[in-house]
Amino acid sequence: MDNLNQIKTEFSNLSDFLIAIGDEKRQAIIMALLAENACQGLRASELTSVTKLSRPAVSHHLKILREAHLVKYQRVGTKNYYYLSHQIKEIEQLQNLLTHISECINEGD
Repeated sequence: MDNLNQIKTEFSNLSDFLIAIGDEKRQAIIMALLAENACQGLRASELTSVTKLSRPAVSHHLKILREAHLVKYQRVGTKNYYYLSHQIKEIEQLQNLLTHISECINEGD
């Protein structure tokens, strides 16, 4: 039962992160930022053309991705360049959650 409580807590702690990566439109933004030429970051206007989303939609999804610590941005003059964060503790937490779920499943075998 302690394992289930731990897993429940881990799910709760990762809720915003899981919501952020679970949306197909945000996944499209993540994929665009993972692209070979996106190391320097992409502007929202570039993301609109890649994802086929409106500018307000891209801004909304970028906000959610920033709040989930997946995306950061750098301001250069009047332009913002968005890129994937290199330090995402939530990925490690997700790996731990999946390990705990696997262990719990394997205990039942």
